[in-house]
Amino acid sequence: MQRHDVLTGTADDDPAEPLPLDTLHGRLVHARHAFQSGHFASLGRLVPELLIDTNRAAARFEGDTQLGAFRLLSLTLELTEAAGIKYGDHDLALVSGHRAVAAAERSQDPVIMASAARHLADAMTAQGQAEAAARFAVAAAARLEPDLRTRGADGLSVLGMLYLKAAMAAATIGASDDRRAAAAARNVPGLLDQADEHAEELGADGLNAMWTAFGTTNTRLYRVAAHVQLSEGADAVAVAADIPNPARAALPKERRAHLLTDLARGLTQAGQRAEAVDTLLDAEREAEEEVRCRPRTRQLVEELRLLGAGSAEGRLQALAARCGLPG
Repeated sequence: MQRHDVLTGTADDDPAEPLPLDTLHGRLVHARHAFQSGHFASLGRLVPELLIDTNRAAARFEGDTQLGAFRLLSLTLELTEAAGIKYGDHDLALVSGHRAVAAAERSQDPVIMASAARHLADAMTAQGQAEAAARFAVAAAARLEPDLRTRGADGLSVLGMLYLKAAMAAATIGASDDRRAAAAARNVPGLLDQADEHAEELGADGLNAMWTAFGTTNTRLYRVAAHVQLSEGADAVAVAADIPNPARAALPKERRAHLLTDLARGLTQAGQRAEAVDTLLDAEREAEEEVRCRPRTRQLVEELRLLGAGSAEGRLQALAARCGLPG
C-alpha cells in the first residue's frame, strides 16, 4: 500500500504484462470467498498479489478494459479495508477505503462507487470519524440511488448497505459522550428501516450480490450490532432470537460468526455471561479466526475473564488459551 511502483503500476524494472481481466476477476472471487469463509489469514498471501496486479492493469490498459481494471482494483482495495477492520488496523482500513473510492470513481460504475463508499464509511467509523461517516454514507446513497435502482440485485444490495453503515456510524455516535449522542441514537432505527425497505425491494434473501450478503436477514444482524453498540444487550438478544435458523444458516460463515460474537457481547451486557461464553464457542466453530484472531473478540474474552463466567469458567479459560491470551 505504500509502494509507489505498486500504486502506479509503472515500475521501471517490471517487464510483466497486465493479466487479463478474467484472470484477475477469478483471483478476486477466490479471495472474497476466503474472507466470507472466515479464512482471514489467507488474505495476507492473496491480497498483496492482487494489489500489484490490479494496479498494473489499471495503469496499463486503455479504454473499456481500463474501466474494468479500475472496478477490480476498487474491489481489491475494499477487501484490503475489510481485512484491516478484522485485524483492528484502522489506519490501513482508512487508507484502503479512500483509495477504493478513488478507483471506483475512475471505473465510472455506480455499483462499484456505492460498494466502495460503504467500505469507506465503515473505515471512517472505526477511525473515530463516525459523524462524517454517517453523512458520507447517506450522501452517497442519495447521489447514486437513481442509477443503482437500474442495476438489479447488485444496485439494491449496495444501496441498502450504505444505510446499514450509516446506522452503525450513528450508533457509534450514540454510544459516545458527544453532545449529539442522543439525537444520533434516535436516528438509528430510521436508517435501519430504510435498509429494510431496500431488502424488501430486493425480494430475496441470501443472494450475496456484490459480496454483501444483503437481505432481510443481514439487516437483522445489523440491528443486533446496533443494539450492542448502544449497550442495549437485552434488545440485541431479542432481535437475534427472532432470526430463523434456516435464514441464518444460509449466510456466509463470516456473517454467521460475526452475528454470534455480537450476540455474545449482548448477552454479556444483559448479565448472561455463561451463555455469552457458549455463544463465543459457537462462533469459533463457525469461523475460528473471527474469535481467535480478531482483536475485538479477544477483548470480549478478556472482559468475560475479568467479570467471571460462572459455570462456563472452564470453557472460557480454554477459549482464552486458544486465543493466545496470557493465563
